[in-house]
Amino acid sequence: MTNMDKLYDAVAARGPVCVGLDTDISYLPEDFVDSAKTAGENIVAFNKAIIEATKAVAGCFKVQIAYYESLGMDGMKAYADTLAAVRAAGVPVIADIKRGDIAKTAEMYAKAHFEGDFEADFITLAPYMGLDSIQPYMPYMQQKGKGVFVLVRTSNPGAKDFEYEKLADGRHVYDMVGDKLNELGKQAMGESGYSSVGLVIGGTHIEEAAEIRARYKDSFFLIPGYGAQGGTAPDIAQYLSCGNGGVVNSSRGILLARKKQPGVKFDEAAYNECVKMKEAIADACSKL
Repeated sequence: MTNMDKLYDAVAARGPVCVGLDTDISYLPEDFVDSAKTAGENIVAFNKAIIEATKAVAGCFKVQIAYYESLGMDGMKAYADTLAAVRAAGVPVIADIKRGDIAKTAEMYAKAHFEGDFEADFITLAPYMGLDSIQPYMPYMQQKGKGVFVLVRTSNPGAKDFEYEKLADGRHVYDMVGDKLNELGKQAMGESGYSSVGLVIGGTHIEEAAEIRARYKDSFFLIPGYGAQGGTAPDIAQYLSCGNGGVVNSSRGILLARKKQPGVKFDEAAYNECVKMKEAIADACSKL
């Protein structure tokens, strides 16, 4: 089984919610912070509580490396410890690193994030230097079952700047990128029918949702944009296939859920938000 097969099974068992551990020290409740610990140590303790509270209702977790890099060496230890905590919980983990270089540099990125202290099940990549920025990761997909999620059509307003530009054949730039990645992904297919080359498809632009899902039937989607960025359950449902075929990320909405649930502990509030999100997406999928 590939990691994408395992992610497919995880979504089937627990739903498509991806808990984003994009944890800033300011997100921690004041009464939770231990002044005897470093910022990184406090963040790890918070993350572990979130993981424990939500692992039964999360398809996966995603760890955005920038939040940890910003704390220097203390943060990078927290990053490694957080990845290890998710993997110890038996839940797939995506390292959101968005690397996009080529040749030996890309080989080193692959080694750094698919082995050793920073090992993850999946990583995110940026493809705009070309397919040779993706190829160095293929051996890990083909030989070790690792997976990648590559930026195709993102959830930010600036997606319109480049990704939506039209080509001479009438396709958008994001169509061209998706088509090439879909073809490349055929070299690393799993038992579930999905490739180890997944696509990042933002959930905030829904005009082409049905077309994109139909076009990339064997590509698993990482879908950002839910909640704080404006994506709703009915929007997101259109990018899934019978409730599977993708994971839907929410970071601040889950990490800061206590702010909308007065008197509820942060970890319990995170669990409640995951359940609410999971049920809303399931309901929207049932109406398609």
